[in-house]
Amino acid sequence: MGEYERSIPETTISEEQANIIEEFSFFEDWMDRYQYLIDIGRKLPLMPEEYLRDEFKLKGCQSQVWFVGEAVGERLIFRASSDAAIVAGLIAILLRIYSNRTPEEILSASPSFVKDLGLEEHLSPTRKNGLGAMLKSIMQRAELGFNQTA
Repeated sequence: MGEYERSIPETTISEEQANIIEEFSFFEDWMDRYQYLIDIGRKLPLMPEEYLRDEFKLKGCQSQVWFVGEAVGERLIFRASSDAAIVAGLIAILLRIYSNRTPEEILSASPSFVKDLGLEEHLSPTRKNGLGAMLKSIMQRAELGFNQTA
C-alpha cells in the first residue's frame, strides 16, 4: 500500500471533519477555498498503475475518478485519483476522513462536512454528483466489510 498506508488516525471521523472545517474557515472567499482544494489534491499519492483501469473508474463523476477500497487488517484503506484538480482535492478530503478506518467507524459517521463546508452550495452540480458518488462508494465498501476489494 505504501504511501496510502498511514498510521491509524488519532482522531475520530467527526473530529477529522471538524479539523477540515476549521482549516477551510481560514479562507474567507470561495476562490481561496477552491485553491486550497487544488493544493491538497496535488499532494495525493500517485495511484498505482494497476488501478488506473476502467474497472476501477467511478461512475457518476464527470471527470475521471479511479477508486478502490481494500481491507488491511481490521481497517479499510482507500485509494483514489482524478484527472480534475478540484476533484482530486475532494478525494484528498475523503481519504483523510475515511481511509484507514474500520467499516463500523465509517458507517456510523454522517458526512456532515459536506454541508458544514458549504460544498452543497459552492460545487457545480456535476462535482456535487461526483462527491456523492465517491461517498456512496465509500459507504458501500464499508458495508461489504472485508469480503472483497471494491
